[in-house]
Amino acid sequence: MRFIAAIVFFVVAVVGVGLGVAQRTVWAPADRVTAELQLDTAAAVTVIDGSALNAFDGRQTVDIVGGVVAAPIPEPEPSDTPAAGATPEPTVDPEAASETDVITAAYGRTADVLAWVGPAAYTLVTYDAESGELVAESVSGFEATVPNPYGGDLWFGDYQGEGELGLTVNVPDDVSLLIVSDGTLPAPQELSITWPLDSSTPFSTILILGGVGALVVGLLFLLWALLHMRRQRGPRRKTPKMPKVPKPSRYRPTSGRTLLGRPKGRRAAQRTALVPVLLIGSMMLVACTGPGSLVAASPSPVPTDAVETPAVAVTENQLERIVSRIGATVQQADEARDIALAESRLAGPALQLRTASYAVKGKVADFAILPTIPVGDVQLTLPERLPEEGDTWPRRVFAIVQAPPTLDDAGEEVQTPPLALVLVQDDPRAQYRVHYAITVTLPEDAERPEVAPAALGAPLLPSTTPLLSVSPEQVAIGYADVLLRGEQSESFDLFQAEGDTLVEQIGAAAKAARRAALPTTAAITFSNAVGEADIFSFVTNDGGALVMLYLTESESVTPTEAGAAVNAPAAVAALAGRAQSTTGISATYGIQILFSVPPVGSDAQVVLLGYTQGLIAAREIS
Repeated sequence: MRFIAAIVFFVVAVVGVGLGVAQRTVWAPADRVTAELQLDTAAAVTVIDGSALNAFDGRQTVDIVGGVVAAPIPEPEPSDTPAAGATPEPTVDPEAASETDVITAAYGRTADVLAWVGPAAYTLVTYDAESGELVAESVSGFEATVPNPYGGDLWFGDYQGEGELGLTVNVPDDVSLLIVSDGTLPAPQELSITWPLDSSTPFSTILILGGVGALVVGLLFLLWALLHMRRQRGPRRKTPKMPKVPKPSRYRPTSGRTLLGRPKGRRAAQRTALVPVLLIGSMMLVACTGPGSLVAASPSPVPTDAVETPAVAVTENQLERIVSRIGATVQQADEARDIALAESRLAGPALQLRTASYAVKGKVADFAILPTIPVGDVQLTLPERLPEEGDTWPRRVFAIVQAPPTLDDAGEEVQTPPLALVLVQDDPRAQYRVHYAITVTLPEDAERPEVAPAALGAPLLPSTTPLLSVSPEQVAIGYADVLLRGEQSESFDLFQAEGDTLVEQIGAAAKAARRAALPTTAAITFSNAVGEADIFSFVTNDGGALVMLYLTESESVTPTEAGAAVNAPAAVAALAGRAQSTTGISATYGIQILFSVPPVGSDAQVVLLGYTQGLIAAREIS
């Protein structure tokens, strides 16, 4: 029986190892699944819906192939255009063909992708679970062309290639992929999506290890059987025969049987001991190969309610890429004093200051163009929290950017103050532009307002909101009066005077000192006003707001005696076109200011967090 047990375990070993190896080779499951689609459309845009990208779990590898495509027919004359409200299908000229190698792909929130496509005709790609295939649907529109989406600030990521383009992403259901060629020719016609599959075979390891274990046990049984057989065949002594005892004719030993009639003894015990061994071997095979294996059964995860976060204007990664692009563009514009290039990334008060600085720089070589838009670390990202529909514009973002340290003449590192930026995107196809670029002047040890994380963002308040201790509009009016009249202003107590470096620089006391320093042959007058720019108010965690506003301050220097003349500083003279005048010179400065305004019901004062001041205009008084 020992030999039989060894044979059984050898069979179990062969079967276990064979099944384990087979699961990793001939029976190995596929490690990926691919869905392909051949398009036949003239639309310039193809949108792969997020549901199609997530037809299977795992990262999505998209392969796009360009090539020879039909060229679209030129747009008809106005007299041939369809009636209002009609949405004609895009058409192609079958006799004209062009070859395009450019492929551009970008992905973003589905609502943002469709907003970017807008009125253009496009092809929507979805996934049919029943047929297991990608399905294309033509969506009509009255625009046949679109701009090139590459480099747009709306995307989480974008790619560009020639001829073929392959990309791997891992996006959720609410993110879609946009594909175009050059925006004029039809989009690439061949695409495929590949998903990885779980090709692991955990039972193969169990089977192989179980087979090896059965082989070891079988070898032990074989050695045991050989040793036992050797003992049985050892030397034996010949003993004399003893007289035989008379045997009764009906002798039936009852001690060798059970109640069921089964014999007992050494051989019976051996056969009985073999039963559990065989039973264990058969149970191992069932556990390893049977469809009802306990090892294969695993409890299904309990579904949990996922926390939905609100949509925000940008993500942190998006903003870092956007700020980097803005910094590079503005630096290039500063070097060439190219106002058209600067307009692509600046607007509002920031552009107004840059325009004047370029004009001064062209005549005053040592004039510094400030502030510098850094290509540095984004220390704070506070995007606008979007409404439920999500596809609304313009979109606003508040950010604080820290430029890397520089080396002074002595070789020591010099750290410039961080810069607070307000970026605005006017429409889905527009780039973000900086409206405010404010140098943060708050000391590092001063208390700073807390804001929500970037994933949650913050809503914006209107300039007349009653939810703050002082409305942003009144903050602008009141602070302009404080700069002009100082403590005699009715709004003086609304603002924290301690640490307000702007009041120290151009406040009432500084203005009085300017008057006193002028000769008796000249006089100076000041006037402040709220600038023509949007006021932005981002809500903070305590219910207050970070408020960005724009003020202008004009100063006019005129002679007080006949024949006297006034001299202008170099920067003012560059804009005014005259360094000296007998009638007077007026200069206007733009002041971009960042405030922390407490919530309604609070007794706290409005705190100045930073400002940027610069010359924006100058003229001779006629």
